[in-house]
Amino acid sequence: MNKKFLIIGGSSGIGAALADKLKDHARVIATYHHHQKKSEGNVQYIHYDINGADELEIGTDPIDGLVYCPGTINLKPFHRLTAKDFMNDFEINLMGAVKVMQAMLPLLKKANQASVVLFSTVAVQLGMGFHSSVAASKGAVEGFARSLAAELAPKIRVNVIAPSITDTPLAEKILNTSEKMQASEKRHPLQKIGTPANLASMAAFLLSDDASWITGQIMKVDGGLSSVKIL
Repeated sequence: MNKKFLIIGGSSGIGAALADKLKDHARVIATYHHHQKKSEGNVQYIHYDINGADELEIGTDPIDGLVYCPGTINLKPFHRLTAKDFMNDFEINLMGAVKVMQAMLPLLKKANQASVVLFSTVAVQLGMGFHSSVAASKGAVEGFARSLAAELAPKIRVNVIAPSITDTPLAEKILNTSEKMQASEKRHPLQKIGTPANLASMAAFLLSDDASWITGQIMKVDGGLSSVKIL
């Protein structure tokens, strides 16, 4: 148990599922903002606000993997979106990741080979109405990740997971009735929506040595929505 992973937003949803998946074979530091959790076993929870002024203090040991989970789902017609809406999505989705990466880069460089996992959305590659703000900011995340993957190779790998709708607290308003849930399921070729465990499994793989020849990739974990059409 010699690896150390940092999960930003690790107390709920995909981040919590990932912490649970990693805890038996690695040391995990998981941050929380709204969903406070107590440290237990190999998982240490610390408070961190990506929009705050506090520094992220996790010691000086090498970090073998960094996962940035915070995100937004702000779905509105374009004419109802304000510049503030766009800036808020950019602050959380892109600039939060930038801030964490800049702070943690020295510790990532200390590792033998580190892995960074960021999150995008299926809406970047598949044009979807009402997604202009979140798709713009997540598209920036994808460009950011590819550039970093080139710049930091071969020492640090950087990949992105692009999911479709996933049953997490972030998507609660979209999936808060059985009718909404069923409608979302039917839009996907696999006739179901994603679970935190589905996305955590991909993130755990990208963090692992099994993915040591993978960098600069956008991994589509979306129930087939972006590439398959059922006739």
